[in-house]
Amino acid sequence: MNRAPKKPADIFPEITEDYKKVFGEDLISLILYGSGASGEYIPGKSDLNFLVVLSEGGIGNLENAFDLVKRWRKRGVAIPLCMTKEDVTSSIDAYPVEFFTMQLDHIPVYGEDVLVGLAFEPGSLRLQVERELKSKILHLRTGLLDTGGKLGPVRELIKVSFTAFMSLFKALLHLKGLAVPRGRREVIRLVAEMYPIEAEIFLKCADIKEGIDRVPASEILGVCKAYLREAARLSKIVDGMRV
Repeated sequence: MNRAPKKPADIFPEITEDYKKVFGEDLISLILYGSGASGEYIPGKSDLNFLVVLSEGGIGNLENAFDLVKRWRKRGVAIPLCMTKEDVTSSIDAYPVEFFTMQLDHIPVYGEDVLVGLAFEPGSLRLQVERELKSKILHLRTGLLDTGGKLGPVRELIKVSFTAFMSLFKALLHLKGLAVPRGRREVIRLVAEMYPIEAEIFLKCADIKEGIDRVPASEILGVCKAYLREAARLSKIVDGMRV
């Protein structure tokens, strides 16, 4: 039985009380991030992602939350990202893309908003975008070979890989000093304006991700190949960027 909430805010009071009961004063922050905070949440399909910020004492006693996490997973809440404040501030140079996208789409549910004041060094952000693009391209190539050319698995490869590209697109807009649009398609179009890539291919991938595309089965392989081509083109552009 699917017990996912219709709206993320529906569970805020209950999940807050549950975490306060387990961690007490060791609970510093409870922050929703991802699709639940961006307006792209789909009940029963989207996970709800929380950043749980704890004191050193709390982080040393995560076993106290075993039952809590298990219970909430049945209601569509993913295993939380548990960190201390020091973990957050010391990690933004190593994982700037992740923390930047988290900062873009987050809702403070309880306690201190530890994401609001974070600043990201452009060089670190560009380097991670380059590294992630190259990694995603390699995984796409490997994944394509693994499909054996079967159209269902090729379509699934596009679906599962696409979300990661959206995070990189948002970081690339930030590197241009631009405000990041809220909508997925607006992000794609703006990236295509700033970087010479074909928006149409990524828009098709967005439709496939959401299950609303009208791409014939006979054209799915061609879409995947174009997707790979444009990702490789973007990777070369980022490789030559100076920030």
